[in-house]
Amino acid sequence: MASHVSTVPAAPSAAALAHFEGAFAFETDCWDVHDAFSRGQPDFVLLDVRSHELYARGHVPGASSLPHAKITAGKMAAYPMDTLFVVYCAGPHCNGAHRGAARLARLGRPVKLMIGGLTGWVDEGFEVAVAQPAAAVTSPE
Repeated sequence: MASHVSTVPAAPSAAALAHFEGAFAFETDCWDVHDAFSRGQPDFVLLDVRSHELYARGHVPGASSLPHAKITAGKMAAYPMDTLFVVYCAGPHCNGAHRGAARLARLGRPVKLMIGGLTGWVDEGFEVAVAQPAAAVTSPE
């Protein structure tokens, strides 16, 4: 008797390769973000898309606070059009990062999701920063 895992056969290897390699165009992970910041080489802007209050309680060092509902063309105008944004939220149980990524993509901005979010960051054993809500991205509007 087949398990629920094998009831639906695995994709052919070529399709699996295209799927999994394709995911790298849409996401990065906590380790890669940490590595870029540790080397002083972040070639992206890291956005914590949770509320300013949650950001203030704890966030990834180097991240800016910009709640996903506040991502607007006016706020993004401060950045060159080819700026890569990496977004994260609380973790896998939260879809805020997907909402933020969709808003950025609608504005024609390159974007990736940091899978795992803050939960993944903590799970990796990385330091969490604490800040005041004043650390929020300000709007030129």
